[in-house]
Amino acid sequence: MDEAGLSGEVIVADNGSTDGSGEIAERAGARVVPVDGSGYGSALRGGFAAARGTYVVMGDADDSYDFAEVPAFVRKLDEGYDLVMGSRIRGRIEPGAMPFLHRWLGNPLLSFLGRLFFDAPVSDFHCGLRAFRREVFERIDLRTTGMELASEMVVKAALFRLRIGEIPVTLRPDGRSRRPHLRTWHDGWRNLRFLLLYSPRWLYLYPGLFLVGLGAFLLFWLFPGPRRIGPVTLDLHTMLGGAAMVLVGAQAILFGVFTKIFAITEGLRPADPFFARLFDRTVTLETGLAAGAGGALLGLALVGHAVLSWRAAGWGALDYTLTMRWMIPGALFLALGAEVVLASFFLSVLGLKRR
Repeated sequence: MDEAGLSGEVIVADNGSTDGSGEIAERAGARVVPVDGSGYGSALRGGFAAARGTYVVMGDADDSYDFAEVPAFVRKLDEGYDLVMGSRIRGRIEPGAMPFLHRWLGNPLLSFLGRLFFDAPVSDFHCGLRAFRREVFERIDLRTTGMELASEMVVKAALFRLRIGEIPVTLRPDGRSRRPHLRTWHDGWRNLRFLLLYSPRWLYLYPGLFLVGLGAFLLFWLFPGPRRIGPVTLDLHTMLGGAAMVLVGAQAILFGVFTKIFAITEGLRPADPFFARLFDRTVTLETGLAAGAGGALLGLALVGHAVLSWRAAGWGALDYTLTMRWMIPGALFLALGAEVVLASFFLSVLGLKRR
């Protein structure tokens, strides 16, 4: 920082070390900030909150990153970027610096999913060397306490449409004398879970639309009668499976809507103007109740047709290959109608204005 003419401070976030490293850091001129709560994310959030500069550059204090890169990150922020990520993918990973699974499976896969889910222009979601404007930290309101904070920062920056840049960096073997806290499968799952929870489109909406589309196709295709595909005959059992697909898919779509509204109202995601207009003017409690009632009436009509067939047969034995073609979609529409009515009330609860 002196060589680059930068005015700043060095902060070491300490959330429970017992090896004397805090005292060593203080003697070297750093400001050691005690942080309550264990975890990588807790330590970083404590350090961010204590920072007094305009910019914050973060990095692991284990000798794996070269802090001589700090001026390059600052120059990138001076260009107008809000978040500047180091990229080990575009840079260099020295032999022994990263475990095989992390390098070739975990980090590439999670980074790919992050780009796919959130359209984030980042090649290395989990690089520990990165920089951002301190005002950005206050705006995006990081919440996680573990390793997934690395993903949360990038995800929220993308969701808030912040300007994100990258710098190639080198990762070296760390200088620790103990095993790292990172647990491959446990922390990988936590990061994957976080990406899914923050993307209701990929977790709920897209799978739900696929199931509804496939199930509806099977129902309409088989409604006139059995169908043959080569040696295979599809009939009522396939219709029943299609109805189950539609029901589960509709539930997934509703869960996606619930999740997004909750995330927006709790400040976990930025407001969505299109979503707000849609639910202010079109998708209201009244329209939901009307749609649910319409679905239930359609189901009742289909079931009523089956009951009339039963009466015509003198309330005796029925030809299930005929009546079940009416009963299956009828029961489905009755269930969907009730589901939409209940969901409409729940959406009204989620949308209540709170102080």
